[in-house]
Amino acid sequence: MAPLLLLLLAALPQPLGGSGRFAQPRLRRWGAAALRHLQAAPCAPRGGPQPECPALYVSEPARPGHKLRALLPDGSAAASGANRSGPGAPPAHDALLLLDPSPGASFGHPLRLFHLDFGVSPRRCRGPDRVYLGSYECLSLALRSRCENQTKRRGRGGPGPREEPLVGVCEIHFLPLVVAAQDPKRQQRLHCVELQGFSPCPRPLPVVSPSPAAARCELDKNTRRCHRPQLPAHKSCRMYQSCDHAVLISGGWQDQITYPHHARNLRLFAQMLRRNGFRQEHVKAFFAGDGQAPVAAEVGDVYPATEKLLIRSHLALVCRTRHCADSLVLYLNSPTRSDGTMLLWDTNKNGIADPKERYPVAELLADLEGCSARRVFLFLDQSYPGPLAKKLLASGRHGNVVLVSGQRGSDFARGSAFSEFWARLQPDQCLLQHLLQAGPRAAGSSPGATLQLLNVTLAGAPCHSTPALTEDERTREFLGCQNLPTMLWHQATHTQQQQDDD
Repeated sequence: MAPLLLLLLAALPQPLGGSGRFAQPRLRRWGAAALRHLQAAPCAPRGGPQPECPALYVSEPARPGHKLRALLPDGSAAASGANRSGPGAPPAHDALLLLDPSPGASFGHPLRLFHLDFGVSPRRCRGPDRVYLGSYECLSLALRSRCENQTKRRGRGGPGPREEPLVGVCEIHFLPLVVAAQDPKRQQRLHCVELQGFSPCPRPLPVVSPSPAAARCELDKNTRRCHRPQLPAHKSCRMYQSCDHAVLISGGWQDQITYPHHARNLRLFAQMLRRNGFRQEHVKAFFAGDGQAPVAAEVGDVYPATEKLLIRSHLALVCRTRHCADSLVLYLNSPTRSDGTMLLWDTNKNGIADPKERYPVAELLADLEGCSARRVFLFLDQSYPGPLAKKLLASGRHGNVVLVSGQRGSDFARGSAFSEFWARLQPDQCLLQHLLQAGPRAAGSSPGATLQLLNVTLAGAPCHSTPALTEDERTREFLGCQNLPTMLWHQATHTQQQQDDD
């Protein structure tokens, strides 16, 4: 009985004191094993230039012996290599360890999630992506349980093109919601830890998420408890007037990954728009869980990023109303999946990106299809612009839409570099000339259409007019709003009524 009792005691997690945290030596041992799997060296002591160091996250149960489960935004379970194809709930483990190799990158980049199981013999710990750590502890790599094949097949047989590898289809790209199996409140138990040899922990921006009751308000709009903000139509599209409009979406998918640079990006881009003639009432920002950005006074109207229906209905209003918008600008700074889908906010805090909480590329393109604005600029300050650029190039119904990004197809966005670059744009600067200064990439329905759309200022003024526009002419004829002739407005209204009847 004695050997069996020792084995059971070794299998129990040993927290440090009464805090519920694992002891530092144990964490260092686990972190070192994860670094070896990542084939990365520990961070050197500070004092000189060094490559980016990974950040370390650890989750532990509230009580010894309790199990943990990891939930991913795409709804798939985080499973080890041995169990990743199994159906049902995600498997439970004694602890979880996560390495973020690029803590400076926007979320959507590959992470390394490891399961830790206690009381496992060396023989049972054998297998691919499994490491026996001693003391009856087994470390195993987690992958998404429901994902596409590692390669995309272009055809069966024949000497056709070789299979094209997909980017990170089975890797984990977001911090999972790690909950105790016995916790009905689903409290997040994954936390960053400060440990020598790893990057300092990021400091999230203090934000307030909506109450759980607000998550169901879409079905109860008539109740006072579920009052939701609305965008007044008369302030967006006024009669006999065409204006420049903007929609800004920023913030993380949850409190834990919403950082100060998200608010800073919002402020920098909004200030640039105001300097380029965009009126404050025509700049709509959607930020984090409650919309209370610390820069709301400088940005203007700020709404929660939970309001997907509000975002889409506002774009529909601006795009479907004739002569409402001259230039329509979208600034997108949200976490992104590898297929280009934006994650808006985990409203119900279940760790899974429900349809109301994500904005896929197909829906965005549907909202901008046939937009009546003269030009639509998509500024992508997020990872994976490739899927959107590819679909935009293949589309025949987005001739006035151009995408501008600081990254290539599968690259990751970082910090505020992109917003800082565009914050320098002046009202008399040509977009194309500004692009050539640093080399952000642009894409549209065709190269010719892209160049034509970018060969103007943000407000649509020509870059090379003879004689050159004076500042007064540029302000009067292009910046902000311009009055339309009554006949032109009524012709547009009649045309739109005919289209609605058809």
